[in-house]
Amino acid sequence: MAKILIVDDERAIRNTLREILEYEDYDVEDVDNGADALEIIKKDPLDLVLCDIKMNKMDGIEVLSEGLAIKPDLPFIMISGHGTIETAVEASKKGAYDFVSKPPDLNRLLITVRNALERGNLVTETKVLKQKVSKTREILGNSPAITKIKETIERVAPTDARVLIMGANGSGKELVSRWLHEKSNRSHAPLIEVNCAAIPSELIESELFGHEKGSFTSAVKQRIGKFEQANGGTLFLDEIGDMSLSAQAKVLRALQENKITRVGGEKEIEVDVRVIAATNKDLLKEIEVGNFRMDLYHRLSVILIHVPSLAERKEDIETIVSNFCEEICSEYGTSAKKFSEGAIEALKALPWTGNIRELHNMVERLIILSDKVITENDVHTFANPSASQHSEVNGATVLQSNFDKFTSFQEYKDFAEREYIKYKLEKNNWNVSKTSDDIDIQRSHLYSKIEKYGLKREQ
Repeated sequence: MAKILIVDDERAIRNTLREILEYEDYDVEDVDNGADALEIIKKDPLDLVLCDIKMNKMDGIEVLSEGLAIKPDLPFIMISGHGTIETAVEASKKGAYDFVSKPPDLNRLLITVRNALERGNLVTETKVLKQKVSKTREILGNSPAITKIKETIERVAPTDARVLIMGANGSGKELVSRWLHEKSNRSHAPLIEVNCAAIPSELIESELFGHEKGSFTSAVKQRIGKFEQANGGTLFLDEIGDMSLSAQAKVLRALQENKITRVGGEKEIEVDVRVIAATNKDLLKEIEVGNFRMDLYHRLSVILIHVPSLAERKEDIETIVSNFCEEICSEYGTSAKKFSEGAIEALKALPWTGNIRELHNMVERLIILSDKVITENDVHTFANPSASQHSEVNGATVLQSNFDKFTSFQEYKDFAEREYIKYKLEKNNWNVSKTSDDIDIQRSHLYSKIEKYGLKREQ
């Protein structure tokens, strides 16, 4: 049920509007002044505000401006007994959805309310879909270190301050950079990511600044660099500690002058880019040994964010595991599995040298190889697959000596899934319906798996 707030200093108008809207099954609240309205907007979840323009103390245009500052997506319909085109235009410029004159026409009012609510729902759905498409996960955890990072993001994101993110591999530096962009005023523009460690030193300048046709042997056409691609948005320089000194000098110049020059070109190109950098190295030590420029370090480190390793925030493991479990089970089309208290404690006891990335892989492995409730024994069995040669899983022998033959986790995962499904089918005498119930997946999904892995009943 949509909740609507009526703001009007005339009791008769408030009562009339409330009666009309409640008859249409809306949840209605009303106040007679702007100050009380703003307090409700701050505290309560609202879907729409109907606001009079001419009121004592604080007029409706002020309520509109301050209300949208608190909740930018909240639709406002302005009402006035002294409606003029100028007033309607001013209200629209301030962000009002529509303008209705007093006394309001019943049918027009209800249509306007319905349209405003639909528009609000569309805005919310669009934001949710954008987040799903961008695959930007929430920063999970409530440990003091993570709470501090979240607070820093809220403060820093709306500014154009450069940020240097430090932390171990797999700790979540990229996720922090994504949220800095998502919550910034540049979120409508692109976030361009560059892994400085993955690009050969002789190509990094071309990658960042682009090149002109013919500037070197393989430059068969003009190339637009990452700085230009990120114009108006954010450039994320991951593993910047691995960037060559010559490229560092050019990046420094780009940050100082907001201008770049393509490799082989002479024309200066103005760019409007916010730079976020990340590294797993101690840049101060790199400066001491001459591998990193001190002036670039100071340019990048306006704001410093340290992302703790998972070992430094083990109290967050239960929250993270629960989220990963739900996400992975949904991806595989199975019902959510549950981790026992013993399993969570066993996970907390592990060293987690690979941080969040390692934990995600571990949860995925446990979901594939364990039953509905993942136990402490499951964690011990699958935490270090190469530690022993054999393990018993529901009576089936897992040949752990075979692990070395797999070149990727996906390859091992497919192998394990195939063997698990084959074992369950044989255990249930190839009764697909019974097996699908046993392993808690849809029968159609099980048939797809049987076809994918070419499983056949032995005669």
